[in-house]
Amino acid sequence: MKRVVAFLLLIMMWAAAADAQPPFYQGKSITIIVSTKAGDVYDLYPRLVAEFMPKHIPGSPNIIIQNVPGAAGLIGTNQIYNVAKPDGLTFGATYPALYFEQLVRRPEVKFDWTKFIWIGSTINSNSLMYMRADTPYKSIEDVRTASTPPKCGATGVTSSAYYMPKLLEEAFGTKFDVVSGYVAGQDIDLAVERGEVQCRAFTINAFFARVPFITWRKKNFVNVLYQTGSKRDERLKNVPLFNELMDKYKTAEETRQLAKVILAADEFGRPLVFPPGVPADRVNIIRNAFNKTINDPALLAEAKRRRLDIDPATGEELDALAKEVMTATPETVEKVKRLIGK
Repeated sequence: MKRVVAFLLLIMMWAAAADAQPPFYQGKSITIIVSTKAGDVYDLYPRLVAEFMPKHIPGSPNIIIQNVPGAAGLIGTNQIYNVAKPDGLTFGATYPALYFEQLVRRPEVKFDWTKFIWIGSTINSNSLMYMRADTPYKSIEDVRTASTPPKCGATGVTSSAYYMPKLLEEAFGTKFDVVSGYVAGQDIDLAVERGEVQCRAFTINAFFARVPFITWRKKNFVNVLYQTGSKRDERLKNVPLFNELMDKYKTAEETRQLAKVILAADEFGRPLVFPPGVPADRVNIIRNAFNKTINDPALLAEAKRRRLDIDPATGEELDALAKEVMTATPETVEKVKRLIGK
């Protein structure tokens, strides 16, 4: 009997000691590697999350941002996957279309899209294309029939600024002169103001989130030629949907399948990811904290003040989507290769 009592006491003491241990994240710092330069909208979202997330993580760790720009997010994303320790103290904000690079087997890709541990996304990033209003290109039809193609600026092949003009060419018979190599979207916008290029494809939420677009809209400096998504954005009531244009121009079924794979990038939005190997308990802590953060009334109020739309996806949803896009048929992969210049 004494042995039983002693054994029970030991169990109780062990449980009490376990309960007394501080949370894993207490006294620690988390780093978010952001795959673009500071000030880009891809940077603004993780910074917003970093402000409000600590209070939702047991132990309230500090969160810092490390910007690693270049190659449309590829440099920073390779770093997240290969350099960051899988200890739960580093995660990344990556570009949503980098799976294109893996689909076409580019040697620069040093990650497996399906093996990232997906934390969540702040926004579903439907896209648009703006065009300088002082050009003759007022509609997609104008681009189709133009003798000289408009110049669109882009960063790399997995930025919507590059692949959307190419997809328009496939789907509608338009022609664009895509000028790539800009470091970030802000650099393209400056080039548009200087007249080096006339157009850029990028996300709707970025277009309504910051300058120079707020000023541009007031001055009617640009027009919008199309928008992606299943329903029209209320702020773009007279702008045609991409799907409507496919119906208008009788886009072939194989090109529609290509569009389905390409436009899945919209659903990834602004994803946050862990590298492979992070312990499951820490993944659960951060996923739960993200879900609480993105529904925090204080964050939602601040997002509204900063003109940042919020339309979140969970880590589980992104994980399923990652597996789906990486099972594209060989025929579709060949079309992706042609689209991004493989």
